[in-house]
Amino acid sequence: MLILTRKKNETLRIGDDILVTIVDVQGDQVRLGITAPRDVSILRQELYEAVRDSNTQAALTVQNVDVLSLLNKMPNKDEKK
Repeated sequence: MLILTRKKNETLRIGDDILVTIVDVQGDQVRLGITAPRDVSILRQELYEAVRDSNTQAALTVQNVDVLSLLNKMPNKDEKK
């Protein structure tokens, strides 16, 4: 992990297309301004984790529903054809 010290209104560059500017510092909070191409996803870590967990849960639910629907379609061994 690279650790940098920046002051208010100073900027750092990530690659050729991303700029991160320190907009404001108040106590233990830092406001950042981020300039990046539209195709770059920028999320707070806690939001990213919530979305990831939600997607994982949704995928598991769909898989369970698919298995149940297949089981319901199977003929019963006791049934005569």
